[in-house]
Amino acid sequence: MIPEEKILSLKNEYENLKKDIYDPTKMSDQRYYSKISKRFKDLQEILDLYDVLKDHETTIAENKELIKSTEDKELIALAEEEIIEVKEDLEKKIIVLRELLVPKDPNDEKDAIIEIRAGTGGEEAALFVADLYRMYTYFADKNNWKLSVMSSNPTGVGGLKEVIFSLSGDNVYGIMRFESGVHRVQRVPETESQGRVHTSAISVAVLPEVDEIDVEINPADLKIDVYRSSGHGGQSVNTTDSAVRITHIPTGLVVTCQDEKSQLKNKNKAFKVLRSRLYDLELAKHEAEISAKRKSQVGSGDRSAKIRTYNFPQSRVTDHRINLTSFRLNDILLGELDEFIDALKLAYRNEKVEN
Repeated sequence: MIPEEKILSLKNEYENLKKDIYDPTKMSDQRYYSKISKRFKDLQEILDLYDVLKDHETTIAENKELIKSTEDKELIALAEEEIIEVKEDLEKKIIVLRELLVPKDPNDEKDAIIEIRAGTGGEEAALFVADLYRMYTYFADKNNWKLSVMSSNPTGVGGLKEVIFSLSGDNVYGIMRFESGVHRVQRVPETESQGRVHTSAISVAVLPEVDEIDVEINPADLKIDVYRSSGHGGQSVNTTDSAVRITHIPTGLVVTCQDEKSQLKNKNKAFKVLRSRLYDLELAKHEAEISAKRKSQVGSGDRSAKIRTYNFPQSRVTDHRINLTSFRLNDILLGELDEFIDALKLAYRNEKVEN
């Protein structure tokens, strides 16, 4: 069934946007013009598809009238065959239209900040943080995204207790959002002499990167400390107080950054992370309100939920949200994540359509 009232509303919006699109005075505001241009293009796609659906309905009605008005068996057979074909295409296109009518998350086009932290499992968990960081590095390269490390806490044997990095490019958050949650690894650690499989866990948080205008921070709510950067074992790696720690007093959020030699650069990076975390807190509240009405399986962003298990002995990766299993562990760790990302996006879209 085609939602006629909704389409009429979108037609009116389309006509109003058309005036702005061709108004030279609107082009000076690049941010606004870029926003309305994208919306105009999205509406055009919906309305073009709607026209095709109406044509299909007309074709079906005309063929039905033809069948009633003739006794020519060959003509009737051709008309019935066309009705079947057009009906099949109509049903498929109605599904596509419904998906297009689902409101798009404005955060999907944002860049993202990824935080990976070791959980249970000690050094083995830290090693797996390094593995996942490399996996996302390969995935970023495949998508032509720019990766920039914002903060890291390495261990002495090649692991990472924590790493925070930004990804910038096309539709980064819309793709990476499904990586938020607890990732488990099952394998034999190098330090295990008995050959027993251990289970460790790490957490991944994917935050949309936001501008200053998206989040207003009151300077009075901040405590900013500067100190000397340190490396492995706490030894000083910088002779100036370049490391920065920002505490947001109302929420208790603490962000530290010491990877840059410049205090200003560390401060700017720390503010970026803080803004994204504060924005994410508001998103989480909104998600909780929605989840109170309906439990979202894929897009809830619940970081305490176990979302994926990487089983090394069986070369198996399982995503528990959609019950998808792949036996291509090595390829996945080399950034071949498309199978999982595409399936998660489809499940999320179907869930939104149903709701």
